[in-house]
Amino acid sequence: MKFTEEKLEKAFAELLGNEGFAHLPGASIVRRPDEVLIEEDLQNFLLTQYAGQGITVNEVRSIILQLKSLPASDLYESNKTFIRMLSDGFILKREDRNEKDIYIQLINYTGLNKHRQPDSEQLITITAETEEQYPPDTNIYRFVNQLEIIGSEKRIPDGIVYINGLPLVVFEFKSAIREEATIFDAYKQLTIRYRRDIPELFKYNAFCVISDGINNKAGSFFAPYEFYYAWRRVAGIAREVDGIDSMYTLIQGMFNKNRLRDIIRNFIFIPDNSKKNEKIVCRYPQYYAARALFENIKQAQKPGGDGKGGTYFGATGSGKSYTMLYLTRLLMKSEHFESPTIVLITDRTDLDDQLSAQFINARTFIGDNTVESVESRADLRAKLQGRQSGGVFLTTIHKFTEDTELLSERSNVICISDEAHRSQVNLDQMIRVTEEGVKKTFGFARYLHDSLPNATYVGFTGTPIDATLDVFGKVVDAYTMTESVKDEITVRIVYEGRAARVLLNNSKLKEIEDYYTRCAEIGSNENQIEQSKREMAQMYAIIGDPDRLKAVAEDFVTHYEKRVSEGSTVKGKAMFVCSTREIAYELYKNIIAIKPGWNEIRAAEEGAVLTDKDRRELKPIERIKLIATRGQDDPKALYDLLGTKEYRKELDRQFKNEKSNFKIAIVVDMWLTGFDIPALDSIYIDKPIQRHNLIQTISRVNRRFESKNKGLVVDYIGIKNQMNLALKQYSEGDKDNFEDIAESIIIVRNHLDLLAGLFHTFDNSKYFKGTTIQQLNTLNLAAEFVQKTKEFETRFMGLVKRLKAAYDICAGSEQLTQPERDYTHFYLAVRSIVFKLTRGNAPDTAQMNAKVREMIKDALQSDGVEEIFKLGDEAETEQDIFDEDYLAKIEKIKLPNTKIKLLQQLLAKVIAEIRKVNRVKGIDFTKKMQALVERYNNRDANDILRSEVYEEMANALTDLIWEVHKEFSAGDELGIDFEEKAFYDILKELCIKYDFKYPDDKMIELSKAVKVIVDNQAKFPDWNKRDDIKSALKVDLILVLDEFGYPPVERDEVYVEIFEQAENFKKNKP
Repeated sequence: MKFTEEKLEKAFAELLGNEGFAHLPGASIVRRPDEVLIEEDLQNFLLTQYAGQGITVNEVRSIILQLKSLPASDLYESNKTFIRMLSDGFILKREDRNEKDIYIQLINYTGLNKHRQPDSEQLITITAETEEQYPPDTNIYRFVNQLEIIGSEKRIPDGIVYINGLPLVVFEFKSAIREEATIFDAYKQLTIRYRRDIPELFKYNAFCVISDGINNKAGSFFAPYEFYYAWRRVAGIAREVDGIDSMYTLIQGMFNKNRLRDIIRNFIFIPDNSKKNEKIVCRYPQYYAARALFENIKQAQKPGGDGKGGTYFGATGSGKSYTMLYLTRLLMKSEHFESPTIVLITDRTDLDDQLSAQFINARTFIGDNTVESVESRADLRAKLQGRQSGGVFLTTIHKFTEDTELLSERSNVICISDEAHRSQVNLDQMIRVTEEGVKKTFGFARYLHDSLPNATYVGFTGTPIDATLDVFGKVVDAYTMTESVKDEITVRIVYEGRAARVLLNNSKLKEIEDYYTRCAEIGSNENQIEQSKREMAQMYAIIGDPDRLKAVAEDFVTHYEKRVSEGSTVKGKAMFVCSTREIAYELYKNIIAIKPGWNEIRAAEEGAVLTDKDRRELKPIERIKLIATRGQDDPKALYDLLGTKEYRKELDRQFKNEKSNFKIAIVVDMWLTGFDIPALDSIYIDKPIQRHNLIQTISRVNRRFESKNKGLVVDYIGIKNQMNLALKQYSEGDKDNFEDIAESIIIVRNHLDLLAGLFHTFDNSKYFKGTTIQQLNTLNLAAEFVQKTKEFETRFMGLVKRLKAAYDICAGSEQLTQPERDYTHFYLAVRSIVFKLTRGNAPDTAQMNAKVREMIKDALQSDGVEEIFKLGDEAETEQDIFDEDYLAKIEKIKLPNTKIKLLQQLLAKVIAEIRKVNRVKGIDFTKKMQALVERYNNRDANDILRSEVYEEMANALTDLIWEVHKEFSAGDELGIDFEEKAFYDILKELCIKYDFKYPDDKMIELSKAVKVIVDNQAKFPDWNKRDDIKSALKVDLILVLDEFGYPPVERDEVYVEIFEQAENFKKNKP
């Protein structure tokens, strides 16, 4: 008995049947094979629904014709038009022009909250319910499977949900037991094959569902695969589920008739303008939160209620801005609220800009054309005066708190605060004496209370503060970090403490802990603030100690480079948080002193493949930057380094670009909240941070990004207790989301013991002591051993999976011994051989491949590699690499794969050196090396046991190394030095490339002249930033080439290539 795709289809049909969707096989529907609508259903629904208005068959046919005439060639725009007609309705002009127009809705939304009727000029989006009461849900619901559709090819989608003959949801299934079939394949089938062959079907699509019975996800047809999510909640605050159960929650949650109609009507957002074909289908936490807040606001509205609309706790990175947008639509469209005025308050200007851009591009969706960002409190007052309804106004806390004068007394005003309460949540008054006199400031609640006394207040937060509840009322809905990680909306955050390594002694660590105890929260009166400042000054003296900063810089460089070299970071993006600007600057200088190369300007990250768009967007930049505002009294070097506000905006863009050379940002206060860089996966903290800001700060690393499975928080200051307190306050269940290195080491050791017990009859000695081939044979035998029974295999796979999860967290710890690492890699390699791509938690093939390659690569590295690298003193110059003793040591290595790998790395190193000066030869040698490596990698399977194959490869690599070596002195015969030879080679290369002749003696003289010109310009250290120097260099080159009559034929490309070589030489000149 196999649980096939067909059985999965039947299971879905049965579950949908329970929700009231009649099952219909595709073959039983009478229609033309290229038709995707069930026209009979749509016609019957419209004739019944609008019988009271006397709609005619001809008028119904004209509606169907209008839908069918939407062009499938421009699928996104057609779908956008259709979704708008579906959710907001449209006007039908009558056949008989004397009769009143009918407001048509393609779905009967009876039973949901009533929508109000907007102004008549919004023609196709009039969204009121008609006066007449219809029977409780007259829609025709069907689930149709195996419907043959003929487009450019015949295709048969697995399942389609029809409402009133409209194909609104398309299902694609894959078998849960076929290991090679994943839901990613289902996604590709929908978005590539079906889109190409039957686009007509997707004109009417609301969303798609992909499922193999275990993984069940829904998403927009236009969304990337990673934006398909499970629906893991049925109603209210019920706990979430996984696996097979998520199939039930998807059907009972999304396909409950009322909920499905609500999602179609209010929770599919298409921006007014989008270059990226965006269409956002809500995720379950957004749906339930918006609905719960909407109902709570109804109860809280004055005069009957207390004005506290409720608080929503949402994990940072989980899409709160869309939840606000859905809530705004519900409120605006609602008949109950009679077109309320909505004021959105954020706590920072950049968040306000972000939210404003999103809301202003959603006027159609919100249903109000007045969506504006306000300039000041006076501007807000002017906009609210005389307005009795409508309007969405976005402002920041700073503008909102400019005074406490009345803004409006209306009760249909709803004030939504996004983290705005963070800095001021109470009713207290603070008095500050300044040169201008006494200045009074108040808590956030006081401003709200005095400005909009009858409004209803709603709070959105990712960082709970007890006082939040006093302002906005009870928690209406919550979505924690743990849930967000489970739903793959964010990645888990891992904690690594390194404070003890860099503190001068343990008493300093105690001082820091005492500091935290004394000022865990800064109070709000003047004395407490002064006291806090004094304590902070003492704290900064400890943190800013020069010896400590040097130790931090050294440890950071080592830790960061290890992560990059081991592939533990996806794009090498890291943020380092410092306590003050001064400390940040000192740290920056320390790091640059250790790694001067990080201060070199490069066009893009190493090895990046650039498109035309990338070339336009990327700016040449250093690897590391200090991000802070300028101070008036900054020394010149720091002042110049920090740059203007516009320059910082450019840095913002470059850091967010994954291909940029800008990888490490040292920050103090900027970029710690509301700054999203999905590729960022490491944050180093060397700053005392208050509890409610800490969650925001560490959440910088939890955004999803391709092949990123965790975000790392490295602690140099001892924030762990603070973090645990913050998490406890956030959610009891969230403590587990931050894993500890020490606990992980215990888990690794326990699992290694258990696995040793399983393997006690297996001889694995050849893996640890044998040759690479013996290691491979041992791995294959071990995989065979593991599969002797299903039960044994399942136990082994489970143990290694847990071992891997724990090892990932503590891999950087020195407490793990080398044998423990070796055995871990051995078991990982065995598991990777046994693993059949989609076994276990059904991960996608795409995700698995990268992991398996990594495991095998790690598993096959022998102990010897590390020692051999130490044979060559790193301080020696490049020329010493050619020391015959060094090559002889490599020659003695018995492991052929290791020897070849070392020779390959050595060759790559020397080619890199020659390429710095001689671009042409560098490229030539690189191509030769690639050809060798490719030939070796593609060797015949029968050659794996033939030692001569390895010897041949090793000899070829050694020969090439010596060939490169000779190139360093190749100019001697011509009477020119190594650097002049670089220009000679490019001139010679161009003769061959463009097929012209030029005398050798003149070429030698010309190469010397070119080098003189380049040397003259090289005395300016900032040449690559100065266009005037570049231009001068170019002019000088053109003049000297012209003087020597090179090239004899007119070719612009020649100048370009010579200039590139000159630039390359100059850039690498010490």
